[in-house]
Amino acid sequence: MRKWIWLMLLVLIAVAVVGGSRGNTFFEQRPSPAIVERTPVEIPQLQPESKEVDSAPQVSADMLLTHIQKLNFQRYTTKERSLTRTYITTELTKLGWKPKLEKFSEGVNIFAERIGTNKAAKAILVGAHYDTVALSPGADDNASGVAVMLEIARLLGSRPTPRTLQLAFFDQEEAGLLGSQAFVSKTARLQNLSGAIIMDMVGYACYTIGCQKYPAGLPVTPISDKGDFLAVVGDTEHLPLLSAFQNSQMLPSNALNKQKSMPSVLTLPIPFKGLLTPDTLRSDHAPFWYQGVGAVLVTDTANLRTPHYHQRSDVPATIERSFFTGAAQIVVNATIDLLEKNEVLETRPPS
Repeated sequence: MRKWIWLMLLVLIAVAVVGGSRGNTFFEQRPSPAIVERTPVEIPQLQPESKEVDSAPQVSADMLLTHIQKLNFQRYTTKERSLTRTYITTELTKLGWKPKLEKFSEGVNIFAERIGTNKAAKAILVGAHYDTVALSPGADDNASGVAVMLEIARLLGSRPTPRTLQLAFFDQEEAGLLGSQAFVSKTARLQNLSGAIIMDMVGYACYTIGCQKYPAGLPVTPISDKGDFLAVVGDTEHLPLLSAFQNSQMLPSNALNKQKSMPSVLTLPIPFKGLLTPDTLRSDHAPFWYQGVGAVLVTDTANLRTPHYHQRSDVPATIERSFFTGAAQIVVNATIDLLEKNEVLETRPPS
């Protein structure tokens, strides 16, 4: 993920809403230590009136973490990215999907779709990049996003919904959003796309006071001094995409492994497609904005929270299990909500 220094401008623009350098030594692949489960504090809900998503299937923490363990290697060189594609396409094929490799000059994207029941309804795309910077195994950046996508493929692949579900695994995000730029360059495919959910780092949380950083001189009181929330960044022209996440935090009452709470969700609407805040354009949602397609970025705030950003220490053991599982469930809930809608997801002008 591109550096999260841009959050300063992001929060300044969204006050009313509230919201690496690469090393020089080859990363030696080693068996990783067990993933640590910490005990989070009780997190109050930002939207206590939110209703539960009664029909959402439940993510498997074990499967999510297994994917991260399987991807515990640097995914930077041509060979490493090829091995990553093999893993992703094999998993998708096992689940009944028919993934396609889409080559572009600098790399290869992976695309798959499950057709919806309403031919007139447009598609919802879920995306994440699978490459890393040099030296880093990228457990959070961005094996976490890939793992959630594979869970979505498992849970929703055979679930009928009005809208079509599309999956896109982007290559070369770390080289400058090259994969997502190549993806949206095929403008014909965008005509049937209603909105996109892009994940970039969704697995790290911290629960000690002061572990979440904020820019100096913030004109509002920080919403938390702990890194216990999930940020969702969207453009103001497609606010219904953000709204889908505002009601996605509660688990169904019949969940087998119900947790007491889900991570809080901060929805951050950005006006003018980031024209006034160019630093908000540093992940794979940005090329969709350029093409006028609604898209949201789902993230744990990267280097404003985690000390492992773009480092060799970004290993599976640093993933916070309960937060990651809750974040994955939030994305699943929001995805289902959007897939089952038929209305346009553009912001309606005031009447």
